[in-house]
Amino acid sequence: MPKAFHPNTSTLSDLSSCRGIQNPPIPPLVKGGQGGFVRICRWLLLCLIMVAGCAVGPDFKPPDMPVPAGWAGPPPLPAVTPAEKDLANWWTVFDDKMLQSLIQQAVESNLDVKFAEARIRQARAARGIAESFLGPTLDATGSYQRSEASVSPTGGTGGSSGNTVRITTNQYFAGFDAAWELDIFGGVRRSVEAADADLQASVEARRDVLVTLTAEVARNYIDLRAFQQRISIARQNLEAQKHSAKLTRQRFEAGLASGLDVANAEAQVATTAAVIPLLESSARQAIYSLGVLLGRPPAALVQELAPALAIPTAPPSAPMGVPSELLRRRPDIRQAEAGVHAATARIGVAEADLYPKFTITGSIGVRASDFGSWLDWSSRLWNIGPGVTWRVFDMGRIRSDIAQQEALQEQSLLAYQKTVLTGLQEVESALIALDKEQEHRNALVDAVTFNEKAVDLSIKLYTEGQTDFLNVLQAQRALFLTQDALAQSNQTISTNLVALYKALGGGWDLQEAEQNETVKQ
Repeated sequence: MPKAFHPNTSTLSDLSSCRGIQNPPIPPLVKGGQGGFVRICRWLLLCLIMVAGCAVGPDFKPPDMPVPAGWAGPPPLPAVTPAEKDLANWWTVFDDKMLQSLIQQAVESNLDVKFAEARIRQARAARGIAESFLGPTLDATGSYQRSEASVSPTGGTGGSSGNTVRITTNQYFAGFDAAWELDIFGGVRRSVEAADADLQASVEARRDVLVTLTAEVARNYIDLRAFQQRISIARQNLEAQKHSAKLTRQRFEAGLASGLDVANAEAQVATTAAVIPLLESSARQAIYSLGVLLGRPPAALVQELAPALAIPTAPPSAPMGVPSELLRRRPDIRQAEAGVHAATARIGVAEADLYPKFTITGSIGVRASDFGSWLDWSSRLWNIGPGVTWRVFDMGRIRSDIAQQEALQEQSLLAYQKTVLTGLQEVESALIALDKEQEHRNALVDAVTFNEKAVDLSIKLYTEGQTDFLNVLQAQRALFLTQDALAQSNQTISTNLVALYKALGGGWDLQEAEQNETVKQ
């Protein structure tokens, strides 16, 4: 690892230590002549060799974030550990072909994904710009100038009009101008390093979009199927309640029931009927959300998704691993780490301004007064030479910039730590929510079973005149509420499982990404 330079301690002898050269001799500069030019080039080459690979500013080290050794929440059962590829395509555990098709379409056409891909191209171009400063620049130039002046017979210009002549001249010029700022103190290399980190952050941002997108498509699809199931339950209960109301009217007409029983029965029918339009509205809104997630008009999927299907379910299992693996898996954590890397590198970019800048400039071309001799070898001209600039006073601007970059690095580190804690929280929350919702669902299954028996028994007793109609209303109302609650619980279990996969960073292929990065290296 190259030595990190600090503006209050680094000297020329520090630079020589980068390659093990102690007190290198600096040849004297001889003004004029070929010998001086050669000595200048040798001296600059020696400086370049001495500092090759060195760069001022701190070197990046991955942030050390302590995490628990294990999860506090109950692990999903059964405790299986699928391959990494299974976590990348976690939605296949629901075994729902429609869901798989929707997610595939969303990955290909979602606008947020396309936006993230455009940001990657932007970051890659910015990296190319930063790297271009490592090499020289070459400009081609050309000009033509025609001028006229009064010349006296003695060779001067001006004078009275009686003893002067008018001379017209032409000047042709073409050539190349080159310049190269030597990256002696690594400011440009630190800039490239920061650009590399920005590029990596943009790649991780796209992966984070994929994680969020797949989870959002699954959640909206599960919501849609849950609304459709609740609509079906409401309609079934509505038909049963209508049958009870009809029976009550018949008993009222026969003088076996009161008008109050009829009014209560009709009121319950109307109450249940009022729930259905709200559920239908929510189902249609879920379809609209899916359409937008797929990058299509909101109503584009209405015909395709209108037929009701069951709520997607899956075994409550996930490749949990240990909390430390979360730092490697979740793209938002990887993105935050890349942000720390970029901020660290930019400290070196700012520190490089404390030191002198060495440049080599040169030009070559031809100049002639007439077009015919423009390309003659005698018309050539050239110049080359080193230069140095060193800002010695700027009212503390550079040091303030360094302090600013250090504060930005501290902010990025804090953001990284918060991202890690948020990731741990999301996993723990998903684990406890999934476990407790399983208990909730088991109790609702028993409640539905007993309420179905209560409805059958209350209707039988009512028709036999052994109980009043109020018990029938209460049993039917309780049955509808528990059936609806059971459908919502099934929906919640599936969405909690989706939330767990999202919290674990599922939705992109980690192994494939690491293989690609290895190939690039």
